[in-house]
Amino acid sequence: MFGVTKDFIGKPAPANYVAGLGRGATGFTTRSDIGPAREASADFPVGDLKPKTDGDDDEGQYQDPDNEVGLFSAAPYEEDDEEADRVWDMIDARMDERRKARREAREQEELAKFRQERPKISQQFSDLKRQLSTLDEAEWAAIPEVGDLVGKSRKKSKVPERFTPLPDTVLAATRDQAQYSTTTANTDEDNSGMLTDFKEIGQARDKVLGLKLDQASTDSASGQTTIDPKGYLTDLNSVALKTATEIGDIKKARLLLNSVITTNPKHAPGWIAAARLEEAAGRPVHARNTIAKGCLQCPKNEDVWLESARLNTLDNAKIILADAVRAIPQSVKIWLRAVNLESDSKNKKKVLRRALEFIPNSVKLWRTAINMEDNPDDAKVLLSRAVELVPLSVELWLALARLETYANAKKVLNKALGVIPTSHEIWIAAARLQEEQGEKGTVEKLIANAVAKLTKVGAVMSRDQWLKEAEKAESNGSVLTCQAIVKVTIGLGLDEEDEEDLESIWMDDAEASTNSGSIETARAIYAHALKSFPGHKLIWQQAAFLEKNHGSPESLEELLKRAVKYCPQSEVLWLMGAKEKWMTGDVDGARMILKEAFEANPNSEQIWLAAVKVESENQEYDRARRLLENARKQSGTERVWMKSVMLERQMGDYDQCKALLEQGLALYPTFDKLWMIKGQVENLDLNNPSSARETYNKAVKRCPKSVPLWIQLAQLEEKMDMVTKARNTLEKARFSNPKVPELWVEAIRIENRASNTAAAKVVAAKALQECPSSGAVWTEAIFMEPRPQRKARSVDALKKCEHDPIIVTTVARLFWNDRKIEKARNWFQKAVQIDPDQGDSFAWWYKFELQHGVEEQQDLVIKRCVQAEPHHGERWQAISKNVKNIGMKPDAVLKLCAMSLDL
Repeated sequence: MFGVTKDFIGKPAPANYVAGLGRGATGFTTRSDIGPAREASADFPVGDLKPKTDGDDDEGQYQDPDNEVGLFSAAPYEEDDEEADRVWDMIDARMDERRKARREAREQEELAKFRQERPKISQQFSDLKRQLSTLDEAEWAAIPEVGDLVGKSRKKSKVPERFTPLPDTVLAATRDQAQYSTTTANTDEDNSGMLTDFKEIGQARDKVLGLKLDQASTDSASGQTTIDPKGYLTDLNSVALKTATEIGDIKKARLLLNSVITTNPKHAPGWIAAARLEEAAGRPVHARNTIAKGCLQCPKNEDVWLESARLNTLDNAKIILADAVRAIPQSVKIWLRAVNLESDSKNKKKVLRRALEFIPNSVKLWRTAINMEDNPDDAKVLLSRAVELVPLSVELWLALARLETYANAKKVLNKALGVIPTSHEIWIAAARLQEEQGEKGTVEKLIANAVAKLTKVGAVMSRDQWLKEAEKAESNGSVLTCQAIVKVTIGLGLDEEDEEDLESIWMDDAEASTNSGSIETARAIYAHALKSFPGHKLIWQQAAFLEKNHGSPESLEELLKRAVKYCPQSEVLWLMGAKEKWMTGDVDGARMILKEAFEANPNSEQIWLAAVKVESENQEYDRARRLLENARKQSGTERVWMKSVMLERQMGDYDQCKALLEQGLALYPTFDKLWMIKGQVENLDLNNPSSARETYNKAVKRCPKSVPLWIQLAQLEEKMDMVTKARNTLEKARFSNPKVPELWVEAIRIENRASNTAAAKVVAAKALQECPSSGAVWTEAIFMEPRPQRKARSVDALKKCEHDPIIVTTVARLFWNDRKIEKARNWFQKAVQIDPDQGDSFAWWYKFELQHGVEEQQDLVIKRCVQAEPHHGERWQAISKNVKNIGMKPDAVLKLCAMSLDL
């Protein structure tokens, strides 16, 4: 059976045969094949491949899915299909409507972008066409005709041009023709056959013109000149030559205004504008004519008449205003202008009386008439008549009361209150009248009655309004009235039970009055606040500062005596009293105050140190030592130990100084100032830098956050030729104290002192990244730049730290170097205003005034420095804290500091 050979073995497979097709096989691809094993056909499709016919492939590929052809092409179109299509159409329309605004906006944006990229030809020449409106007829006629431009596009012949020189005879003939001739040709001969000489005609014309000028410049009667050559030249300089653009604008404005006054002739502002346009165009006659027409068209408008009077001469203006008062007799402005036009006082009074006949209730006219009266009796008569005709004018009642005697003034004011019961000005005037007569007890009663009566009639005033009236009374010299107003009205509308709010509000009121220059008002507010809250030390301090700045030493002393009675525990008040005594040279008085302060505050550090300062600066060193010894036993604070050490160092007793340092550091090992003093004593006084370096190394371990300790250690190492160690020290310091400008400034300076400019710039760049708002860092960066680039660098610095006094002082120094004296002075003033406690700014300013200022300007710097009493500043502290300069006054420190500065 198996040996029989099948007849299909070795024969080719039938057409379109696919192995396993009956079992669902569709052919496969092997590694050696590319493409399917069998080519698909219509009879035996491979997979899901659709049988293809000619032409069907392309048509089905791009067929619209909305056109139902194919599977459902033969299905009937029923009513439900129509309903479905209608619903879908409605949905499509609704969706299209929702997107319509967005789509139209996008289309408009695309169209605008397209027009911007490819504008129309008409848009490209729109600006040129707009300029055609300014052309007049002559310019239109001067436009040349369009010629034949076709030949310009033709190619020029490449044949080179030939040049043939002309003979000399032709050149000579041309030269003779080009010469000027003083006679005309034969065709210009006159009837007599004579030739016209234009040269002589020109000379004769110049001679005649000179004679006319001589006649004009010389008076035939006196023989003196009537023309001022300098004034004539000045007038020529004042002539404004208008450009073509300005002339065009004037023409346009004239057309517009002509249209306005033609279409609406009763519009007065149009006539005024047209007249002013002609005046600006240099046509005064046209301006007067225009405004005259305006007066005819708008006879009831006072502005037109006033403008006409302004444009005309004095005599014509009087005539115009006379017509104006006939047309508008109730116009106060026209009557006052007519008064101003009169030069004689008698005529002015006549015009005013005539005006008052027409307008008897005008306060302006009555005021003007009264001011023109030199005799007080005549003024009284006018005022008596004025208050009868204008009874509601408070100003006229007060003016009449000022001119009357005391008894009559009281009657006038009482009568005025009867007519105008809601006027607070009359009540205040009555109080001032009582103050002038010395009736001090009635002033406060009047103000209290005023507040009650005004409240009763409904004319209630707020507390702020009464304070404004108090300031006004102070400016008029009525101090008692001012104080009475403050006392009666300071608590209006406030809750008296809330003490904190009352204190805050009254302090703000006093500060506002002080800033506005109303010292008596502020003093009255403080007095009332202290009477209400006598135990509040903050109010006493502010009142004391007010007296110190604006009062007398006696008033300050009296206030401080009262203050320490009510607030004996306030150390500041005791110290202020002692300092005032000491500043005036009364050392015994200062000692007495401090003694009383000790009794009230036995363990007060500030009072101990103030007493020590008084004794040491008066060279009473033994008493100062005893005070400090007692202070160490009773108080024993860090500052007491520091002052004890500083006193011994000042006296030169270094053994006792070192002993006190050891005791103090044992008690306060983290107090950096004791470590600094010890290092300075070992380095500067005992000349032992190695021991000082060891001290500083111990100090920075105990006080790693103390920036001055790190800086002093780095400076000592640099002084000992250990620059690398100094760099490492500052790097450690910056690691412990990031973003501290002083450490970066010292690092920059170390590199500069080592002549390592490149490294200094690198450090400065890092410093500006760490501390972009530090004026000290910016100053170092600015002065490392070349001179031409410092200005631009300073602009960058001001953007980062505009209100830093150090950078403002640096900018002033740059102006100083550029010899811009006034700018430098202004910037120095700005620097000391920003921070008066910065002593370096005063020192630089004083050094500047020593070179470029006068003695008064130098004294001004010293005065402001003494008032400010600065305590900070790198150079300032180096001078003021020097042991040799302890106790030195601010003016002396200022001079030494200025001498130590170097541009």
